[in-house]
Amino acid sequence: MSGADLHLPQMRRLGETKRKDAWWIQPTLVFLGFSAFIVYSTWAALQGAHFYFGGAAGANYLSPFYSPLLFEVPGRAVTGHSWFGAAPDWLLRMWPSFIPFSPALLILWAPGGFRFTCYYYRGAYYKAFWADPISCAVGEPGFRGEKYRGERRFPLIIQNIHRYFLYLAVGFIGLLAWDAVQAFRFTGADGSRHLGVGVGTLVLCINPVLLGAYTFGCHSLRHLIGGRKDCISDCSAARAGAYRGVTCLNRRHMLFAWLSLFWVGFTDFYVRMCSTGYITDLRLI
Repeated sequence: MSGADLHLPQMRRLGETKRKDAWWIQPTLVFLGFSAFIVYSTWAALQGAHFYFGGAAGANYLSPFYSPLLFEVPGRAVTGHSWFGAAPDWLLRMWPSFIPFSPALLILWAPGGFRFTCYYYRGAYYKAFWADPISCAVGEPGFRGEKYRGERRFPLIIQNIHRYFLYLAVGFIGLLAWDAVQAFRFTGADGSRHLGVGVGTLVLCINPVLLGAYTFGCHSLRHLIGGRKDCISDCSAARAGAYRGVTCLNRRHMLFAWLSLFWVGFTDFYVRMCSTGYITDLRLI
């Protein structure tokens, strides 16, 4: 079926509405929440420092903003978490001189791209940042003209890459789960390794749980498992069970999206505060 542009006249001025409820609260809170996370995560990713807490403290906490840690940061203490050791000279030579070297910038595009193209987040930041639409039955900005193009034109058509970011996001859940396991490994004064639990251990364990609930409730995963099938329950019991599981998480997709966003930022903040010495990690076991 061929498509056609729809001419929708703008009937209201920006913010004009007959609604009597406080419709502006939700887009305002979304704007403030997103803005706070974007500012903090950008700042934290550019630091290239205080993303690991260990050493003499005996803990083994790695910030999720820097996981997987591909290279160690030159001039910083070795964390032991890097995949490829010291950063190679060719990478340091190519690195922009006005940006401090940070391993976070090498990997954050993947989870960031998954969230930015998420079906829920699209609707949230379209309303909060672009006022497109700002809310139901509320006037929109008049600078976009009368043609409604949806996501069929550049650049918004790029949002369809979300399903491919999903594959990367699932891998990140496994990596962050491994970081949580490593957070149980403490180093004694004599250098021996032993099992331990600190507050940071619990913080790092909660992180992949919330991120997993958000990721495995993804609309794209639900479609991949069973949404594209005409027959689910009668044809495959395993597929039907997986579809019900994803659907259960999908019903709370917005809740897990916000909880996981807050907690991944809080996890970095906790590790950073411990690393800088502003707070002391309480040892439980």
